[in-house]
Amino acid sequence: MRIHHHALLESFGFAINGLKLATKYNRNIRIHFVIALIVIILSFLLRLSLSEIAIIIMIVVLVLSAEMINTAIEEVVDLVTKDYREEAKITKDVSAGMVFLVAIGSIAVGIIIFIPRIYTLIMNL
Repeated sequence: MRIHHHALLESFGFAINGLKLATKYNRNIRIHFVIALIVIILSFLLRLSLSEIAIIIMIVVLVLSAEMINTAIEEVVDLVTKDYREEAKITKDVSAGMVFLVAIGSIAVGIIIFIPRIYTLIMNL
């Protein structure tokens, strides 16, 4: 195994490039980024507490990270084989299932945090 040590700033550059590539080539990540932006703006508009905002940010990062892991797994599978293989299908399906599970969890957290605030806002109109 060959280990190459990169300068710290160079490593950050690779990471930023990874974010750019993921956003450029993956529609789902772009959708998640738009939803994340809306949710974060809504968090401030509804005056969530700092701890609630921290939870929202962590959930957003978790969803985006899961989508990026899924993208990386799919790219590696496609690199290994272009042919239909049951193992490749299982790998991709399980990876997509991870994103789905995280997204469902994020919706549950969003409901728990946002619904009471929205309800209070509507009742005070």
